Order: sequence, then structure tokens, then C-alpha cells
Amino acid sequence: MTSKINHHQKINGQIFPQPCPHLADFRARSGSKPFWALQDCLRVKPPGGRAAIRRDPSEVPRCSTCGDASHPRIYACMACAAVSCHAPPQSSHAATHAASSGCSRRDHEIAVDVDRAELFCCVCRDQVYDRDFDAAVVLAQTSGSLLKPENLRKRRRIDYRPWTPDLRERTVMVNNASPIDGTSTSSDDLPLGLRGLNNLGNTCFMNSVLQALFHTPPLRNYFLSDRHNRYQCQSKNGVRLCLACDMDAMFSAVFSGDRTPYSPAKFLYSWWQHAANLASYEQQDAHEFFISMLDGIHEKVEKDHRKPHNQGSGDCCIAHRVFSGILRSDVMCMACGFTSTTYDPCVDFSLDLEPNQGSSMKTGSTKLSHSCNGEANKMKSSQNCGISTLMGCLDRFTRPERLGSDQKFFCQQCQIMQESLKQMSIRKLPLVSCFHIKRFEHSSARKMSRKVDRYLHFPFSLDMAPYLSSSILRSRFGNRIFPFDGDEPDTLDDLSSEFELFAVVTHTGKLDAGHYVTYLRLSNLWYKCDDAWITQVNENVVRAAQGYMMFYVQKMLYYKASENQVAS
Repeated sequence: MTSKINHHQKINGQIFPQPCPHLADFRARSGSKPFWALQDCLRVKPPGGRAAIRRDPSEVPRCSTCGDASHPRIYACMACAAVSCHAPPQSSHAATHAASSGCSRRDHEIAVDVDRAELFCCVCRDQVYDRDFDAAVVLAQTSGSLLKPENLRKRRRIDYRPWTPDLRERTVMVNNASPIDGTSTSSDDLPLGLRGLNNLGNTCFMNSVLQALFHTPPLRNYFLSDRHNRYQCQSKNGVRLCLACDMDAMFSAVFSGDRTPYSPAKFLYSWWQHAANLASYEQQDAHEFFISMLDGIHEKVEKDHRKPHNQGSGDCCIAHRVFSGILRSDVMCMACGFTSTTYDPCVDFSLDLEPNQGSSMKTGSTKLSHSCNGEANKMKSSQNCGISTLMGCLDRFTRPERLGSDQKFFCQQCQIMQESLKQMSIRKLPLVSCFHIKRFEHSSARKMSRKVDRYLHFPFSLDMAPYLSSSILRSRFGNRIFPFDGDEPDTLDDLSSEFELFAVVTHTGKLDAGHYVTYLRLSNLWYKCDDAWITQVNENVVRAAQGYMMFYVQKMLYYKASENQVAS
């Protein structure tokens, strides 16, 4: 373990770390030009916007000295682009490169982390900060998150046409395919694909999310139709870790008909390599794992394709084709009415619970009866106290919010800072909507965290039409029928806004000592997935559960016309 001496300087009463002298020398000789030259090599990996350095999206960086690509820290020299690893306390080929006789010039002392886009001093053996480099990274992240008009193009719909294989295709299927037997292979009559997952040490957070993903219809169809073949992927890209390959292996195991609990150890190891900050046997947050896993799948696809994709379009990878939606944010000036509109991609909807003061009933009796599906009168009186509804949370998410005087925005029409009114809406619905309920509160002022145990009532069928941008804007302008920027067939079609609940991830217990369980809906029956144990339950058990993540799938899935259709 190396010891580091921290030098500090005091500016305006605040203590700041002393700038790295080697970075200062590099700036004095080369200026900021080398930092901005990296602009074309920056790749932003959503969700979360983490940046990486790649000359080619499919490039696999390897240490030029040892040839290893598995080290957690790999750096590229800012002077000669030589790639070196840094794995203290064993070795640091990056430091060796900077001090070698062949690289006697001081320019080789500064390198960049290829996976995190962070500057590194090979002499100090520590991360360093440069304002111009940071500005280049922020610019790449900002431009990467903007949704270009072509990414919002309308989808063409085509009619469903049944496919009948010809003689050649039938021969290929018979010789190479292993059809899945749709019948149950045991006497318990459980549907195919229901298989327990062993707890590998506080991994119920992972098991609960995986069970929901195994039975997400578009995701299940993608992997079971061999759209991502792990054998071809590994032969093409070597032995580099791939979360999508591990997902493919798990889908094969879960839908094999074997009922003995499965241990997702290989997937857990791969996820640890992707999310090193979460690699431990401590309990993790299921929602954080869900986001991190989608990030890992997207990262793998982006490396396999030369052309970087924008996650907002939903066409970049299977993770975003299934879960990606687009949020619209309107900020209106309270003085002149000028409205600034921005679009942001999302892979889930994080919702606040309604305030515990009876306001949860503001949606009216008609909405409540619809959401409860006739079960409102069966609630226990203790549950009715402080009840929240999913529709109430969505109303709260999309209602106008007056921003405070400390959050003024610059009005382009008034040309001054003005108070504003902000309203969120859903520009584009995903195929599968994941609703995350914010049950864990963290107060920096009180220096404490707590879990909100308030009951949430969620419907089995959900109409998302009231929360679409088209509906909210027409309501704002007196329900007049007129076209506006944002109209699409999929936002106007009543069928595509109807969703069905198929999975609920619940959390019981306290903040630091809880347990995750998943309820799955298969063939109109509900099943409880509690790690290795699978049991059938009544739907009232599901309704009474403390929902943390709810997964809804569109009732009507549309086919997207191919960009290169062959005329029949």
C-alpha cells in the first residue's frame, strides 16, 4: 500500500488540493490542445452518462507491455497513445512507461483512464484534475444525451403476417434447433421458465430482478430466439466478459425444464466486473442493480458496433428497445409564457409516494375503483390510512410544479432570470414500463436514512394515456385538437397506452436488513419467487404486497417495418 502526502492550498478561505506539478508542466508545454483532441474518442455509455475513451467502439484496450485486458485500470499515454495497465501494489506498467529510457520526455507522465475518461499522473500514481479536460468530457456527455430530430422519427406500422418456413428453412431448423417443450416436466404443473435462484450471499436483490426479466415478454423472446448467441459472441470477441452472454446462458438454463434451483454465479461475477463499486456480499438496492445491468448490456452492444447509438431512439440494444422511453420537460416563464422544452431518455419511471395527508384520494373515486379492479372494499382499515395509488404517484409526477425563487431560469424572450412553472410528461412510452417507488429516503441535513413503509395500491391494468405529452398539452390548451411537436401515432393510439402488470418486486424489512421477493403473473396465475422457492399465491396476496418495482407490458405490441424490406 503506497502512502501519499496531500498538499493543500487555501483560496478565499477554502482549502483546495495542490495542483499536480507534472500536469502543470504538461499544460505549460502542450496547452489544452491534447485534451480537446480526445473529443472524437469519447464514448458516452447510458444510462448514467459515464464516458470512456475509445478510438473505435469495438476496440478492446490491452496493455502494450503484458497484453492483458482484464486489469481494472488501463491508461493511454497522452503523448504517444501507448496503452498500459496500473494494478498496484503488484505492478504499474503505466509508471514504467513514463520512466522508461525510450520515453524520456516529460510529456509521457500524463495518461487517461480509457474506461472512465479520467486523467492520471504516472509519477504521482493518482488521478488529477484539469478544467479543460473536464469541459471536453462534459461536452461529449451533453451532446450524447441530446435527442436529434431523426431519432424521434415516426415509426411505420405494418400488418402482422404469419411466417411459414420453406423447405430449406425447415431443414435448417430440424438439423440445428432444439425446440423447447411447452409442457411441464414435473408433477407440480408450474409453467415453463419458473425456476428458483439460489441466494449466493445477500443476493436476493439480484434474484428478484432477474426473475422479472426472465418473464419480460420482449426480452424473453429475444434471448430464446437466439438473437444473442453466446458462442458466436465469445468466438468473435474473445473471452472478454459479456453480461448479454451470461443472460443468454441463464435463459437457456431457466427455460430448460429443470426445476432444481439455479445458481447465477457466473452472471454475478460478470456484473461485479462491470460495477466494481457494488462488488461485495452486502445487500444492494434492486433498482440500482436493474439500472447497472441495463448499462452493462448496452455497453457490450456499443462495443460491437462501430456507429455509436443514442439510447433515446430505443434502437441501440435489446435493453433499450424494451425499456427505453422519452420524457418531455416543459419550463414556462411566469412573466411572458415562453416555454422551453427538452427531451430526455429514460429506462424507468422513479415516482415519489403521495404525501401522507389524505391527498392520495385526489384522483377521485372513478380512478380509484379502476385502479383497484373492484378490490377497494376488501382493504383492511389499517391499510386505508395513508394509502397511496400508482395513478396518484403518476399524477404527482406529471402535474405542474412552480419552481422557487432560488430556481429561476433564463427566459430567452424576457432576456432575464424569471420564475417558472415546470411540468413533466411522457413523450414516448416504452414496450415495458418499470415503475420504481422511492421508498428509501436519505436526509443530508439530519444525517439519517429511513424506509417509507406506506402502502401503495397498484392496478393490474393501467392506462398511460393521461400522462402522455399529447394528452397533457391538449388539456393545457383547452383540449383543442391541433398538431404539435411531439404527436406520433404511438402516442395517439389508445391500444398502445394500455399496459398489463406481469411482475412486482417487493421489499420487506428495514433499510439495512430487508429482503426482496418477486411476484410473477403467468397464464393469469400469480407465483411468488423467493430465491430458491417458487409457490403459487392468490392475487390478493400480490395486492397487499409492499411494491418497490412494478413491471407493465403493453397490451398491444406493434411490429416495426424493416428499413430494408425485400419486395414480395
